[in-house]
Amino acid sequence: MSYEIIILCIAAFAAGFIDSISGGGGLVQTPATLITLNQYPLATLLGTTKIPSIFGTTIASFQYAAKVKINWRLLAVMCTIALIAAYAGSKTVSIVNSAFMKPVFFCILIVVAVYTYTKKDFGTATTTSISEKKTFIYAAAFALVIGFYDGFIGPGAGSFLMLFFISIIGFDFLKASAHAKIVNIATNLGSIIFFSTNGHILYHFAIPMAICNFSGSLIGARMAILKGNQFIRIFFLIVIIGTIIRFGYDIFFTVIK
Repeated sequence: MSYEIIILCIAAFAAGFIDSISGGGGLVQTPATLITLNQYPLATLLGTTKIPSIFGTTIASFQYAAKVKINWRLLAVMCTIALIAAYAGSKTVSIVNSAFMKPVFFCILIVVAVYTYTKKDFGTATTTSISEKKTFIYAAAFALVIGFYDGFIGPGAGSFLMLFFISIIGFDFLKASAHAKIVNIATNLGSIIFFSTNGHILYHFAIPMAICNFSGSLIGARMAILKGNQFIRIFFLIVIIGTIIRFGYDIFFTVIK
């Protein structure tokens, strides 16, 4: 077994664990892949990371769905739009550098971190503040944005999904995490469809990574369900801060091309 696979499998396990709790596993998996396999094109590396991501997200989704009431009508709309948008985002990243979008999300994440930290009851209970019609309109619009983002850049998409379900739809952290995982399956699938049909997946790396991501996700989801909203809130805040550091480094010190 080569050292590349060992490094990537460790990163994939950690990513699966993090992603299953609060989203943001791409903060570990994507940089590890870009650095370890830097001899390959960006699109190929991003395509390779989508295989372990969808494996881990799928197992976490099954575990959450068994414990949390799922709004399948809402998810049907979001997943359809997000899948198509992610395909478009992945197609775009094979042509255009994604660096120009990072400063925007960097600023958004700082606001999110401050808000989550100062508002102690954020995501601790399910609340409903908007009508069903507005819920579907907002969900469709956000699915379009986050789908494209996940296909185009990727890291932090799960955390943005959780933020949407908590702040706009009114879910608590546990319910938000469950719904975010299912939408994330759709965004990963949209990207995989593009990358696989265009030869941008290194399966000899992706399959071992998928097994490890799956294992990490299995453990992380069980822990999140067992410990509940407060644990997920703290983990979410840690991941958001990690995302800010990652994007800040890319913006101010270097840009991965």
